[in-house]
Amino acid sequence: MEQRFKKIYLEIGNICNLQCSFCPVVEREKFQLNSSQLEQILMKISGYSERVCFHLMGEPLAHKSFADFVKIAEDLNVSLEITTNGTLLNEQNKNALKSKAIVQINFSLQSFPDNFPSANANQYYQNIFLFSDEINRENSELFINFRLWNLSHVEDNFKNLDLLKKIGEFFKQDLSSEVNTALIKSKKIRKGLYIHFDTRFLWPNLNSQVEQRESGTCHGGTHQIGIHADGTVVPCCLDKEAKINLGNIHAESLEQILHKDRYLRLVHGFKVGKLVEPLCRTCDFAKRFDRKLMKSNEAHTF
Repeated sequence: MEQRFKKIYLEIGNICNLQCSFCPVVEREKFQLNSSQLEQILMKISGYSERVCFHLMGEPLAHKSFADFVKIAEDLNVSLEITTNGTLLNEQNKNALKSKAIVQINFSLQSFPDNFPSANANQYYQNIFLFSDEINRENSELFINFRLWNLSHVEDNFKNLDLLKKIGEFFKQDLSSEVNTALIKSKKIRKGLYIHFDTRFLWPNLNSQVEQRESGTCHGGTHQIGIHADGTVVPCCLDKEAKINLGNIHAESLEQILHKDRYLRLVHGFKVGKLVEPLCRTCDFAKRFDRKLMKSNEAHTF
C-alpha cells in the first residue's frame, strides 16, 4: 500500500497532568484507549503513514499503559513519535522511550514554567537533559527535539534566553539566541539532538472572534490526519473537539473514511486554496502555509 500520510496523530488519552496556557482545555468526555483498542487501530492504519504520533490532546506518559502501548507498537513494527511535557519522566517511562519503535521524541520545555512560574525548574530540565544525553549517545539516529513554541511573547523570550544558556552549558555548545521561524525552526546541538522553535498561535475555534478567511491551504488531510481516543478521525491535530468529524476508526476502515465526501471536499479545497470547513477558516496556524506571510516573517531574538 502506498503511504498517504507523513504522520497520523493517535490520541491514546485526552487526559493531561498539566494545563498549559498555550493548550486549550479539552471539552470532550475524558477517554483513554485500552490495549485491545490500540492494537486494533494500529492494525487498521498499518501502511497508511510513515509514523504514528502518540499525541493530539492529553499527555501520553500520563497513560498507565504507556509502556505496554509502546511494546504493542514495537511488535507491530510501527514507527512512533512521542510528544511529552517531560514531567512524568520516571524510570518506567524512560525505559519505554528507549524502545526501537520510537524514532522521535519531542519535549515541550515551555510546559513546566508555564504551569509553575514561581517554581525552580532546574530539576525538571536536568532530568530531561540527562535522559536525552544518555539515549542520544546510545542512538544518535533517534531525533530528540527540545521544543520552545512560545516565541514572540516578551516575558517568555527572557525565560527562553535563560533556558538556551542552560542547554548550552549542559551540552557544552555555544547557542545563538537568534532564530527565524519562517526559514529554519531548529538549532542543532549535536547529531540527533535539536532545539525546535516556533511562535505561539491561536487554536481554531468556531466561537472565535478573529476575522475568518475563505482562502488558504493546509497539510491537514494530506500530510496528516488525527484519531481521537474515542476513535473519531479528524483531518489535523488542532481539531481538538472533533468539529470536522470524518468518521470513526472503530466502526469503519480508514479507506472507507478517506473516500467520504467531507474528506474529499476538504482536501480538494486545500489544493485549490479554499477553506471549505468553518473551523479551518478560524485557524491561525494555517496562515503559516501562506508563502507570502512566511516570507514576511522576521527573525526573533530573545
